[in-house]
Amino acid sequence: MDFLPWQLTAAYLLDLIFGDPTWAPHPIRWIGVLIGAVEKKLYPKTSHAALHLAAGSVFWMTVMGTVVGAAWLLLRMAGLIHPALASLVAVWLACTTLATRSLHGESSKVAAALCRADLPGARQALSRLVSRETAEMTEEDILRALLETVAENLSDGVVAPLFYLAVGGSVLAMAYKAVSTMDSMVGYRNDVYLQFGKVSARLDDIANFIPARLSVPVIAFAARLLSGSGKRAFHTAVHEGSHHASPNSGYSEAAFAGALSIKLNGPSSYHGKRVNKPFIGIAFGDVTRSDIRKACDLMLLCSFLWTFLLAVISAAR
Repeated sequence: MDFLPWQLTAAYLLDLIFGDPTWAPHPIRWIGVLIGAVEKKLYPKTSHAALHLAAGSVFWMTVMGTVVGAAWLLLRMAGLIHPALASLVAVWLACTTLATRSLHGESSKVAAALCRADLPGARQALSRLVSRETAEMTEEDILRALLETVAENLSDGVVAPLFYLAVGGSVLAMAYKAVSTMDSMVGYRNDVYLQFGKVSARLDDIANFIPARLSVPVIAFAARLLSGSGKRAFHTAVHEGSHHASPNSGYSEAAFAGALSIKLNGPSSYHGKRVNKPFIGIAFGDVTRSDIRKACDLMLLCSFLWTFLLAVISAAR
């Protein structure tokens, strides 16, 4: 189903204005519930690696088939009632795949806690954004982790969903969110999910490969408009974007590091395990509180520019 430029723009603006209110129906939360239920049914009781890998494959196909089928059926039923209703449902589904407002809002909560010198509050607010352990984080750790998640989620939560909306409409964007949510819930390299979550993790890498790299010129152009640091952002992404355990996350993080002249990544704790990651932006300084506002401004401008570009391209097709 074609996704029209006005629908793309409307979805972006609705997310920017309303975000993800807890009282509103939200398909992505439903996907999370579905994933938990399917995992509970399919997770093997034995420790055989091949069985875990096979079960993880069936798990992925079950969730994906359910999400895509439900989205397609919902749009089809709405279209049978009236084409205008199908358009509205498509915009609603599209809106729920975006995270611009929620990313800005949650980041602002961390910043507000730090301004109050409320380190426990900042740790708690950050824990809603990241999977790493926050209980023992210093202010420097919190700042660096926050800037990393703003950069990474710009790619995963804004650039990628908008890309898939423009390419294949709401159904493809919902499929992408299913891929992303499965990875966030089971795509871990630990004893529990190493084999069961392998398919989810690898397919998330594939789904984000193109959007992660497309995010670099968008960030560089936005950085040029905001502070004239576009060339530095692009250069850092090209030379240090691959210095990350993820094949995709490092590119937006490196572009942000160059744009803001800050050092990101580095050692962190995940699920009780210390991970010694290399720094990105090694030549730059540490993150400061003022960088939070700069990062949020950069993220917002990137989201606007990317939406505008995709709407123009869609209109020209």
